[in-house]
Amino acid sequence: MMPGRRLQGCRSLHFNEDNGRFVLLAVLILLYLLCGAAVFSAIERPSELRAHGRWNGTLLNFSETFNISLQDLNSFLREYEAAIAAGIRADALRPRWDFTGAFYFVGTVVSTIGFGMTTPVTIAGKVFLIFYGLLGCAATILFFNLFLERIITLLAVVMKAVRERRIRNSGLLPPGIRHDFSAYSLPGWKPSVYHVMLILGLSAITISCCASAMYSPVEGWAYLDSLYFCFVTFSTIGFGDFVSSQSAAYEYQSVYRVANFFFMLMGVCCIYSLFNVISIVIKQVLNWLLEKMSCLFCQRCNKANAFLGRRNAIRPGSKGRQGRFGQSPDSDGPCDSDTEGRRLSGEMISMKDLAASSKVSLAIMQKQLSESANGYPRTVCGSSRSNGFSGGVGALGIMNNRLAETSNSR
Repeated sequence: MMPGRRLQGCRSLHFNEDNGRFVLLAVLILLYLLCGAAVFSAIERPSELRAHGRWNGTLLNFSETFNISLQDLNSFLREYEAAIAAGIRADALRPRWDFTGAFYFVGTVVSTIGFGMTTPVTIAGKVFLIFYGLLGCAATILFFNLFLERIITLLAVVMKAVRERRIRNSGLLPPGIRHDFSAYSLPGWKPSVYHVMLILGLSAITISCCASAMYSPVEGWAYLDSLYFCFVTFSTIGFGDFVSSQSAAYEYQSVYRVANFFFMLMGVCCIYSLFNVISIVIKQVLNWLLEKMSCLFCQRCNKANAFLGRRNAIRPGSKGRQGRFGQSPDSDGPCDSDTEGRRLSGEMISMKDLAASSKVSLAIMQKQLSESANGYPRTVCGSSRSNGFSGGVGALGIMNNRLAETSNSR
């Protein structure tokens, strides 16, 4: 009991793990924003000043040439800016609010891209957009999560089949199970998050390159500008400086608009899934930083870690985290074949780590409390834990459930 008291006193000196991770991430994001602002200011500010100088010279020259006062000229330019906001351009553009133009607009709304090229100007349109976007954005985020579920399931099946085939061909299997390998097919194996991240990244790059090869000749953009447009669009940033399918007419217009819709849909889905997986790696790094920084606040943190096996977050591997009987404190029992999974120290993060990152679910807590009250504790060696996966919430919960089903079906 004495170590427990020392541990309690030690933990009172600093944040718990969740709050520490939140504060550390907020500080890192702030530093990231400051660094980004400094870089973009150094790159773009000189060009902005040159553009202002050229425009002031052009405006003054036009005023003197045509004997128009600067006040009248500025009034005319304000009217022109209002016309641009309404979608009026010097070159012929497609109608903004016919059915196809409106469909393009609602697609940018529900996907949260929001180019800004088309915006409602009536009161009724603005009010309708608020309620329409509320439901549409929520439904689209659910669609992206379900897309991520299918992607993870497909990758798990393919990667597991490749691994099984490699083991078969290696000649290391006993003769008795070589013909019925599916019954013994890697019960504790899971695809690496790094593998999933690599495949999603390559898919996003492939889609962006193919889409840029289409946009460059059709829209008349440089290839690098097309790649820039693809990233801004697929990541739903949507600046609006480049917008596809806005001219009044294209060669093979129907085919181009269908291809444009397909590339945007697949690109947004891939980038969204990639962001989810990258966030897991970032969380892993944050946990590693917290573990290192805890030594600055308390010299007894190495002893304390043996008693603080948090189950709601990914924790980096540590040799000092073994329990009294040589078992990891995060282990549920004999069902956990890989006690601490693959860790950051040169190894890949396992999908078990993904599951561990999203276990703070109200439904799970209620179930555990109900089972404890009824006198029958939760079984930890059931089928839901036999593969190292468990339920979660959001996109992580979808990945965990589908990976568990895939592992069981194999």
